[in-house]
Amino acid sequence: MAETPPGPKGEPLFGSSRTYAQDPFRFVEALEDAYGGVARFDMGPMDTLLIAEPELVQQILVDDDAKYRKPDFQDDALGDLLGDGLLLSEGDTWQEQRKLANPAFSMARLADMDDRIVDHAESLVADWQDGSVVDAERGMTHVTLDVILDLMMGVELPDERVTTVQDQLVPLGARFEPDPIRFAMPDWVPMPDDAEFDAAMETLDGVLDDIFERRRGTTGDEDDGPMDFLSILMRARDRGEQSDEQLRDEMMTMLLAGHDTTALTLTYTWFLLSEHPEVEQRLHEEIDAVVGDERPTIDHVQELEFLDWVIDESMRMYPPVYTIFRTPTDPVELGGYDVAPSTNLMLPQWAVHHSERHWENPEEFDPERWSPERSEDRHRFAFFPFGGGPRHCIGKHLALLEAKLIVATVAKDYRLRFEGETPLELVPSLTVHPRQEMSMRVEER
Repeated sequence: MAETPPGPKGEPLFGSSRTYAQDPFRFVEALEDAYGGVARFDMGPMDTLLIAEPELVQQILVDDDAKYRKPDFQDDALGDLLGDGLLLSEGDTWQEQRKLANPAFSMARLADMDDRIVDHAESLVADWQDGSVVDAERGMTHVTLDVILDLMMGVELPDERVTTVQDQLVPLGARFEPDPIRFAMPDWVPMPDDAEFDAAMETLDGVLDDIFERRRGTTGDEDDGPMDFLSILMRARDRGEQSDEQLRDEMMTMLLAGHDTTALTLTYTWFLLSEHPEVEQRLHEEIDAVVGDERPTIDHVQELEFLDWVIDESMRMYPPVYTIFRTPTDPVELGGYDVAPSTNLMLPQWAVHHSERHWENPEEFDPERWSPERSEDRHRFAFFPFGGGPRHCIGKHLALLEAKLIVATVAKDYRLRFEGETPLELVPSLTVHPRQEMSMRVEER
């Protein structure tokens, strides 16, 4: 058994972090192409293994998930922002919080929420006019924030308050863009963008405080109270099973993680449809045949097969979460290599989703690749936009239902034509954002 996986030799102190920071997408693609499913590199002082083999991704996330945890380096700014919410918590805390959250995300509950999602989508397009230009990313962010506030917090905020939330996303995201200086420096060393990050977090805490105050006395009891996540947690707090700090952490996680990936999936879907009018035409034909003049419902969504393929292909080409990390708690064996505890393992969706070893013509937008005939032999973890195993994204079903209902609602009446520069330049933060404004011209069908 080999002792160390192959990989590039980095610079002193910085390792490969400066190359990674310049373009993490190209970096992980190049590592996967050169070294295959397992490669070693230094992320500054951190010894890191890239794991880009679907079988090994499944081993880490599913088969042997109890042997892995989230790494300590995610406890700095991300820990300040999201605290001990579902995304970062471990052990008994995570299990208890996940159990509390499950009823709010159950398909039985979400199936009755389709009309409310469509309401928000219709509000989005209410002021659209033929020939007008909209910022698709900002519009998708607004509508998905509306949905998460409604379905998971039980509130509707005025447009200006939602805009306040949107305005904080840029300084928050900038803090998590790869920075070789940050990789090399201790957490306590101040950096230029710390003040903007802290101010944005303080503003969002104020928004949450307002929401908590609005919901005070409205959550009822277990038998007849509302089942949005905030109501569930506030009732648990009243029973002494939830602290104010835990309530804050879960709702900050929900506010940010609950909308961002869906907004990006929608943004990239509109872009790809604009760039591939033949795919767009087929999608419109399916929506016309299945939905017709009705409002889209969950029953319609279940019949929209080609829409499923389009959404999956969008998430394959532009996975909103482009990499996740784990670290083993004990010595493990991965791909023929002995891996020591606390080694950082990078599981990059971007590299796996774009690998020629797992996908034919991976840079081509091809929804047909999701047909049963072409996908039946594909490894399930050649595609993992929502992670996998016990810690898969709890909002997966909501995100997919929401994305499909919003696409169906908008595409019934409109086409969107991208007017920005191509190819897209991408910003690697916690999620993959387009750097340019996603300006799109509205065309009535």
